Amino acid sequence: MKKWLVAGLGLVALAGCSSSNTAGLRIDSASQQVLYSDSALDDDLTIDNIDTQENNGNTRGLVKITNNSQDTQNLQYRFYWYDDQGLEVNAKQGAWRQFILRGYESMTLNEVSVNPNATDFRIQIRPQD
Repeated sequence: MKKWLVAGLGLVALAGCSSSNTAGLRIDSASQQVLYSDSALDDDLTIDNIDTQENNGNTRGLVKITNNSQDTQNLQYRFYWYDDQGLEVNAKQGAWRQFILRGYESMTLNEVSVNPNATDFRIQIRPQD
C-alpha cells in the first residue's frame, strides 16, 4: 500500500452542486492527487500530507491541510472509502463535516472507515454553504 502513497501530488477540478459534485477540492489517497476546482482554495490551501494507517482492522485516512492566507476559511469535508479494486465500499455517503481553518493554521482531518474492506480513500473539501 505504501507504493500508492508515494505516487505524486497534483491539481485537478471538480464542478458543483451541493448534492454529490461540489466545488472545492478533492484528494485521492491512492494516487496522492489533489484536485482543485475553486481557484481561491487553490491559492489559499496547501495539502501537506496524505496518509493511511491501520486502526484495529480498519483504515484511517489522514490529510494535513494548511491555510496559506490570513483569512479564516469556513470549510466542509467528506470522506469516500474504496477497496483494493477501487470500488467504493460504503453504500451510503457520509455527512459533510464542518471545520474552521484560521489564518496560517494547519489541521489534520481524519476518519476511520466503518468497512474493514476499505484500503484507500478520497476526501472532498469545499467552502461551507
